[in-house]
Amino acid sequence: MSKESHMRTGLIGFMSAIGAGLAVVSLFPVDVAGQGAAARAATTTTASVLRTPWGDPDLQGAWTNTTTTPFERLPEVPDKAVLTEAERVDVARKVDERINQDRPRPGQVVPYNDFWYERGTLSNRTALIIDPPEGKLPPLTPQGQKRLDGVAASRKARPADSWLDRSPSDRCITRSMPGAMMPGFYNHNYRILQTPGYVTILVEMIHDARIIPLDGRPHLQEPVRQWLGDSRGRWEGSTLVVETTNFNDKAFENGLVTRGFGGNQRMVERFTRVGANAIDYQFTIEDPTTFTKPWTVSAPMAKMDDPLYEYACHEGNYALSGILGGARADEKAAAEAAQKQPR
Repeated sequence: MSKESHMRTGLIGFMSAIGAGLAVVSLFPVDVAGQGAAARAATTTTASVLRTPWGDPDLQGAWTNTTTTPFERLPEVPDKAVLTEAERVDVARKVDERINQDRPRPGQVVPYNDFWYERGTLSNRTALIIDPPEGKLPPLTPQGQKRLDGVAASRKARPADSWLDRSPSDRCITRSMPGAMMPGFYNHNYRILQTPGYVTILVEMIHDARIIPLDGRPHLQEPVRQWLGDSRGRWEGSTLVVETTNFNDKAFENGLVTRGFGGNQRMVERFTRVGANAIDYQFTIEDPTTFTKPWTVSAPMAKMDDPLYEYACHEGNYALSGILGGARADEKAAAEAAQKQPR
């Protein structure tokens, strides 16, 4: 079996360990210093001619956003938003050395060696977050901080009483949103399909599929909540704008594997094709119950020739049974030790 096939079989047994052991989220592949408005402005001469047979801008194909550019500002360059090419090459080398799983990591669990990761390389940006301009998540509200602390405390006190104590990604359910649309360590690939009135995004990681209607229908009623929310799309010129609401409240964490921020968030995405081989992709998260202000990520996508692979997450998920079995073994050992104590 090829390296790529091995990488994409969904061996998520390392997810819990990697969440605790790595400081950097690996992200996307395009070495572009400037994104956003400037990139979208270029579409009048480039992407405008790339259209479907029924006339919509054509976003179809297989895309990847793999990169070592982190979600928040790189520790190597905490005061710079954009690197020169010479700086990028130097910082990319330092980042590669820091995240290399083959180097000694005393006291840390290393899931497997560096051969199995597909991280891409560093872009000229030092963070995926472009707003706030310092490249950091805005502060949480008191309500949001209290909730996040509660989730962390619960996970620490009862990490494996049952499968319900594990994250949605541990359980092969989803990386939630916006996590499903952000890069990480491997399998961060997407297939975009279009038909008249719909755009579908197939996410290779944990095999999520987003079906986005474009016909102006209203969002689902308030009581209906979904893992990936309820998405509605529209075209603004050559840009696909997708507004997603109605998230469920079962994913609320800011970890490496799962990035979900609860049921109150509103996510607005913008997909703009800026050439035959690139999509300018941005999203903004608004949630006044969790964050003190909105924040925006820029995560460009690059065209790829490879197919998407089956992500056999449940079939390969030996981690969950191992975690639960280990917890039961620890409980049994503790009970037996207690019985041996003098009374």
